[in-house]
Amino acid sequence: MHTSTTSTVPLEPWSAEQLAEATQGHWYLDQAPQGEIKRILTDSRQAEFGDAFLALKGERFDAHDFIQQVASQGCQIAIVSRPIDVDICQLVVADTRLALGYLGAYRRAQNTQLKVIALTGSSGKTTTKEMLGSILSRLAPTLITRGNLNNDLGVPMMLLELRAEHRFAVMELGASHQGEIDYTSNLVQPHVAGILNIGTAHLGEFGGRDGICRAKSEIYAHVDSTGTSIIPAQDDFSDAIRQAIQTEKVLSFGGGGGVYVTDIELLAQSTRFNLHTPEASHFVNLPFAGLHNVQNAEAATAFALALGISLNDIVQGLENAQGAKGRLNFIQKGNYVFIDDTYNANPTSMRAAAEVLAQQTGVKVMVIGDIGELGHTAAQQHYMLGRDLVSVQGINFVVAVGEFSPAIQEGARSTQYGKKLQAFLTQEQALPLLMSLIATHQPQSMSFLFKGSRYTHMETLMADLMEKV
Repeated sequence: MHTSTTSTVPLEPWSAEQLAEATQGHWYLDQAPQGEIKRILTDSRQAEFGDAFLALKGERFDAHDFIQQVASQGCQIAIVSRPIDVDICQLVVADTRLALGYLGAYRRAQNTQLKVIALTGSSGKTTTKEMLGSILSRLAPTLITRGNLNNDLGVPMMLLELRAEHRFAVMELGASHQGEIDYTSNLVQPHVAGILNIGTAHLGEFGGRDGICRAKSEIYAHVDSTGTSIIPAQDDFSDAIRQAIQTEKVLSFGGGGGVYVTDIELLAQSTRFNLHTPEASHFVNLPFAGLHNVQNAEAATAFALALGISLNDIVQGLENAQGAKGRLNFIQKGNYVFIDDTYNANPTSMRAAAEVLAQQTGVKVMVIGDIGELGHTAAQQHYMLGRDLVSVQGINFVVAVGEFSPAIQEGARSTQYGKKLQAFLTQEQALPLLMSLIATHQPQSMSFLFKGSRYTHMETLMADLMEKV
């Protein structure tokens, strides 16, 4: 799934002076554009008249090579780190990647009316963000991180979309290396910031969960001094997280925290629970399945409370929230339920998805792809996953697809439930088995859950199977 990096709403325009001031750059040959600049973008294919094209340079590409192309499309302004021999207004800056950050920070600083939430974590970021979006956007215009625009390029791109009417912003911050969250949290200047959990996503880049904890904890470095830091009460790393906090106000969520739940009922496609806050409690019917989504709701509640949102407004927002595409979406087709959880995967979310599948009706089949970014622990993590998934009571079959499916199969065979699992290297090889499962179990109802890391595109296999039933 390609996330659109451009907004569909008109953006606040820029002047040539503002661009130069924000980026600390200068207009080449003193040729500054006249009139308003409608948007700043990094995708050369979309650049047109009125835009400023910002030329990023990566390890394997250099967008300065596309300046001629954008000029031919009618775009008359480029932001560059070296002048190009093209007849176009060029703002020369020291580093275009940093200039993008400066522009985002400038736009953020202009919007003094804004209350900003920043959140990170190994799993649950997208769903918690959607829940917060549902709570806050009922009350006032809210900017919410789109898709996966959560890195050192995506965060400033989102900040460029801030407009004067926005009252809230919910910014998701991701980390693929140390220092990245320190950089992005400095750009967004949050009033409330916190970590959802420290899991095993991106284990490869950080060399262990301690490294992940250090990277995520950078989110507390730039919280407004009068703001609130949010922490998970029961995480393995809660003590280490606490040490990173610099605000007086702290709110914890989860068992033993300031925000917690009791009386949980896990239903097939939803959950019910009693939500407790330091001031009051309220019953919630959450339209999301799974215990992990109850935890996401606890976190969303803590973030919203820290902004002064009332419990009634929080409950209404939670009860009307909708999941992001590919995040436990239920699709009924005749006798079959297809659960699309293909947006992404890590070991924690894979196990959580298995528990959701176990709550469903009929014959239950879990179809999983590989998990990426686990570094040298990948084979071992997939082995443990195979062992654990076949041991979940109520799941009848597990179908593993991909390079690590043999490791998953080994893990499954280390238990008494090894026969539940079948491994395939490709989706094409797995499809006939899935069709034969349907054929042999007719007319029983069946529930299929599809999940894998983004690059495995498990939604393709799900669509292929749905076509056949």
